[in-house]
Amino acid sequence: MLVLLPPSEGKASPGRGAPLKLESLSLPGLTAAREAVLGELVELCAGDEGKAREVLGLSEGLRGEVAKNAQLRTAGARPAGEIYTGVLYDALGLASLDAAAGRRAARSLLVFSGLWGAVRVTDKIPSYRCSMGVKLPGLGALGTHWRTRMEPALAEAAGGGLVLDLRSAAYAAAWKPKGEVAGRTATVRVLHAPTRKVVSHFNKATKGRIVRSLLAAGIAPTGPAELVEALRDLGYEVAAEAPAKAGRPWALDVLVAEIH
Repeated sequence: MLVLLPPSEGKASPGRGAPLKLESLSLPGLTAAREAVLGELVELCAGDEGKAREVLGLSEGLRGEVAKNAQLRTAGARPAGEIYTGVLYDALGLASLDAAAGRRAARSLLVFSGLWGAVRVTDKIPSYRCSMGVKLPGLGALGTHWRTRMEPALAEAAGGGLVLDLRSAAYAAAWKPKGEVAGRTATVRVLHAPTRKVVSHFNKATKGRIVRSLLAAGIAPTGPAELVEALRDLGYEVAAEAPAKAGRPWALDVLVAEIH
């Protein structure tokens, strides 16, 4: 099972530690593309702060993020699972998983990123600010930059099992499963059952809980139909239909009565 996650806007400060080693990150086929983004981002943020804030879409109150980006090559690095914070990651609670579930998380979770493309939760990265929606002056739109480079690396990472895609729209655009891989991919919406509406905070928290439930139970479905049954066994209310045509992802709705 491969679980695709969005990053978080907020990130923990890495503090002290050895600096980033690009060549040590998972999916080594992305190294050159990562270097291209990193190089331009560091140069941008080490120069005109106003221009950097404009490109990155940062307010005056977030000017410290520009200075942080300028130091990415020398800043301390920590496992990505400790860097990413926010609603989904709080609900996922990687630090409180038992050892076996932690190993499953290391094998199955992949976090998408405007800067790194995609990383495992065990990959050591510094704290940064660069969303997939950024358009760098030299490289252009990061979504396009990654989309042309991600296919071989992600097709290999997907292996022959289920792909559980929990990314937001901006990050989903960076890689779209195709063909046989798409046929064993499932996307998830979390809906407030009485209204059948998506609530952003609630959506993220429930997705984090779903991943934690699967990891903690040691369940690794091999395909979307098996995932539906696994989630129901874990107590989730799931509405799902197989796609009308082969080679298309399944769309699952997880219905929750209470927003918390």
